[in-house]
Amino acid sequence: MKITDLNALRNAAELQAIESRLNVSRRDFLKLCAALAATMGLPAGAEAAIVQAVATKQRPSVIWLHFQECTGCTESLLRAEHPTLEKLILDIISLDYHETLFAAAGHQAEAARKAAMKQHKGKYVLVVEGAIPTKDGGVYCKVGGQTAVNMLKECAKDAAAVIAIGSCASWGGMPSTGPNPTGSSSVAEVLGKTVVTIPGCPPSPYNFLATVVHFLTFGKLPDIDHLGRPKFAYSRLIHENCERRAHFDAGRFALEFGDAGHRAGYCLYKLGCKGPETYANCPTLGFGDVGEVSWPVGCGHPCIGCTEKGVGFAKPIHALAELKSVAPPLGFPRVDEDKGKGFDFASAAALAAIAGAAAAGTAKVAQNLGKGVPMESDHDSGATP
Repeated sequence: MKITDLNALRNAAELQAIESRLNVSRRDFLKLCAALAATMGLPAGAEAAIVQAVATKQRPSVIWLHFQECTGCTESLLRAEHPTLEKLILDIISLDYHETLFAAAGHQAEAARKAAMKQHKGKYVLVVEGAIPTKDGGVYCKVGGQTAVNMLKECAKDAAAVIAIGSCASWGGMPSTGPNPTGSSSVAEVLGKTVVTIPGCPPSPYNFLATVVHFLTFGKLPDIDHLGRPKFAYSRLIHENCERRAHFDAGRFALEFGDAGHRAGYCLYKLGCKGPETYANCPTLGFGDVGEVSWPVGCGHPCIGCTEKGVGFAKPIHALAELKSVAPPLGFPRVDEDKGKGFDFASAAALAAIAGAAAAGTAKVAQNLGKGVPMESDHDSGATP
């Protein structure tokens, strides 16, 4: 028997085992791996490596911490369909600690975390959801009597990889907005090193899944940008792939919520959409596996820039976005016309004086009409009366 035949039989056996383990058809599993490869921008043929890794490699141990957050990132993960949550955490990864999804509680839960860290020392993936309060020694967030700062540092010490999921963990998010009374900080700021960040409020669960599968397949995390975001998900402006982009290019904008333009699906830039300055793949992935329109702009609300540090939770929701690479067409009225400065008291007084002098001059001219009195301009020009 040829080596190629042996490989074919081995692959067939692996796929059969996957089919039984995940309770999905081989076709659906291969489609999932191909979709993940496409999501990560991997070259043709990379799906084979993903199939091999998921089918044969030991599931990575994942320890998931919760700090200052709303649990929205976990809620987004709960709504994943390809694969569903139980297949993700039981068959693709080994979720060994997660306060929300754990059956255990109290001392039992903390014991499970420490046991997983010891057993998988240097190999587990640490996922952090939520900002970390640092003011006053970090007393504003404690889990099991341990501050968030200390727990994060303890868990990150022996982790093979650290992933900050959601805007709060990535750069402080909502908790860090002024006046920030608890000193909320990002995972990277507390650890003092670059970590993989998957911002969003919430982020797409597939950006997280693709990042973990990349680590499982290639033994390393995907390429990241200067903010730690995976380039496969955060390298393009939302504006570039938005379904309303054609209306922007044509100068068609919604001016108010519910007006004719808004109902017709016109561009939301004038309503404060931050798509032109925000990097994310929301338009192409959507949320909840219910179609491409299942994201804020698709539903009729401007993007708030939640994946962009300094935009989301920092800029007013309806303030105009900074145009990074495009501008509305010049053949249409400007979106934000410059407004003149209002009168102050000195300006008003000066204008009144000028108007009074002009009125006096006009009255003098009217009195001299028909009397043959020469005007000053006549004397200046040498004209005869």
